[in-house]
Amino acid sequence: MKKTILTMTLALLTLGAVAENKYKQYTLGLPFQMPELQAPTIPGAKVNLKDFGAVPTGDVLCTSAFEKAIDLLYKMGGGHLVVPRGIWLTGPIVLKSNIDLHLEAGAVIQFAADESLYPIVSTSFEGLDTRRCQSPLSANGATNISITGQGVIDGNGQYWRPVKRSKVTDSQWKEVLSRPGGREMKKDYWVPTESYEKGEDGANMNIPKAQTDEEWQQVKRFLRPVMVSLVKCKNVLLEGVIFQNSPAWNIHPLMCENIIIDNVLARNPSFAQNGDALDLESCTNALIVNSKFDAGDDGICLKSGKDADGRRRGVPCANVVVDGCTVFAGHGGFVVGSEMSGGVRNIMVRNCQFLGTDVGLRFKSTRGRGGLVENIYVDGVSMTDIKTYALTFNMYYGGKSVAEVLAEGGEQKVDVKPVTEETPIFRNIDIRNVICHNAGYAMEFNGLPEMPIDRITLHNIDISAKNDATFQYCKDITKQNVNIKIIK
Repeated sequence: MKKTILTMTLALLTLGAVAENKYKQYTLGLPFQMPELQAPTIPGAKVNLKDFGAVPTGDVLCTSAFEKAIDLLYKMGGGHLVVPRGIWLTGPIVLKSNIDLHLEAGAVIQFAADESLYPIVSTSFEGLDTRRCQSPLSANGATNISITGQGVIDGNGQYWRPVKRSKVTDSQWKEVLSRPGGREMKKDYWVPTESYEKGEDGANMNIPKAQTDEEWQQVKRFLRPVMVSLVKCKNVLLEGVIFQNSPAWNIHPLMCENIIIDNVLARNPSFAQNGDALDLESCTNALIVNSKFDAGDDGICLKSGKDADGRRRGVPCANVVVDGCTVFAGHGGFVVGSEMSGGVRNIMVRNCQFLGTDVGLRFKSTRGRGGLVENIYVDGVSMTDIKTYALTFNMYYGGKSVAEVLAEGGEQKVDVKPVTEETPIFRNIDIRNVICHNAGYAMEFNGLPEMPIDRITLHNIDISAKNDATFQYCKDITKQNVNIKIIK
């Protein structure tokens, strides 16, 4: 009897230990080694934003209140900054170690539409070392930080973003043209200011040709920031909050370690230029779970730097689990690249659904990137109404969406180049238990002749699409129970 009681007690203790960390389940049984992740431990102290002079009416700047509250908590050793119900207008917020930014139900943090509040800083954008305006919400080198609750963080993105006529309705275009200060830079393309137009003139993929400090200031409006920038942070939790309407990318963890994104909604209008929902770049040990993404660009995207800058950094995106997530509008549901020059490896995507995205599973790169993408596992994805490809590997990415490339007539001339450090490599990718209903195209494997896509497993794949799968410059592809139904 005593032995039975002891056994039961040990069993309960074991269950209790497992229950203490709800994130342990996501790292069990993976086909690669990954440590168990836990939410950061934040000290129990709490302060309320309204006690620092903040006014919740949406028309009074609360920047100073946020700064004072965070500084006080930091001096106390950390704690929770509680943002109560109301609309809190503010300039940039900078989080520090051991602090939780907690938004209660009904709380809206709205970042002010005033470029003077966002100084130009050195940063990384689209995988390159460059300058941008300071991000509305950021942390750099912080440990044990979190953004939690039930509220909304709004980046006031319409103040910053250009708009393509082809992406909006007639009534939306009429509203865009009525905005003060804006102009049609060219036919059917609106930019918010002359400063933006000057920055875009001659820019290379959102990087302007400015050299001097004066030139950077002259194109400041073009330097729209990512909304949430977390750089070299460790032990990070984003939970429960809605992140929306970002100037450029929405959530951008860069070179972070031990990051959990749980039950968030990251959303942008479908016409939001560069409006990626989540870009996880050069991060190690990450969980993206139970979350929803609705974007004007890629939904869930893994990156690791671009070309020489990315190879010089040399930090891969590694040990990532994406589980139980939904992507609505977006260029891609789950995406790797195209900025993957530092490598991407040890990734598990499972139990997800992509509903109406341009592409379902999207792997993209181009010559010049270099980098190694390997050990990617996809198990259990359901897709409906995919506009182009259910699955695509494209090694000729040129900065346009798949839909745009197809509309322009598509395929590019293929020639053989020497293999160098600039040659991207994609290999050892296992995709199984995928169902897609109503895609434009089933699958595309478009590798490089000098570096074919290598060692791909396709198992239990059911796709209904208007066009069949195509395979070019790929090798060692294993297919088992792959069914493609052509629909009209």
